Amino acid sequence: MAKKLHLEILTPEARLISDEVEYVACPGILGQFGILGDHIPLLSALGVGRLDHRTGHKEGSFFVSGGFVEVRNNKVVVLAEVAEAAGEIDVERALWAKERAEESLYYAQTESDVERAQAALGRARTRLKIAGMSIK
Repeated sequence: MAKKLHLEILTPEARLISDEVEYVACPGILGQFGILGDHIPLLSALGVGRLDHRTGHKEGSFFVSGGFVEVRNNKVVVLAEVAEAAGEIDVERALWAKERAEESLYYAQTESDVERAQAALGRARTRLKIAGMSIK
């Protein structure tokens, strides 16, 4: 049997999960990484992406954007700027954000406008993917 980890996902507004899991996959700023029981201590910045966790046949996913993850003594603490459970993503809002970001990208006049629009578009697309929507 796999060694358990205690997973906590916290945002400035709420504690989204506090549960025992066997595996966690996080979107680090340099790419996705996995965590199993007895992992070495780790502190990493989070990027934008999908955070998955699994215990046996039970799985869950979250959209996360920004923040940090700390792994120590079989405890994984995610301090995210933004996090949403996959089943709680507001698809209509994400579609609206995608359209708005595409429009902003089209009308961007400076490099910083382009960067902001691309970041917003990436967040919206990631939310839609995690919510199970096929996107273009």
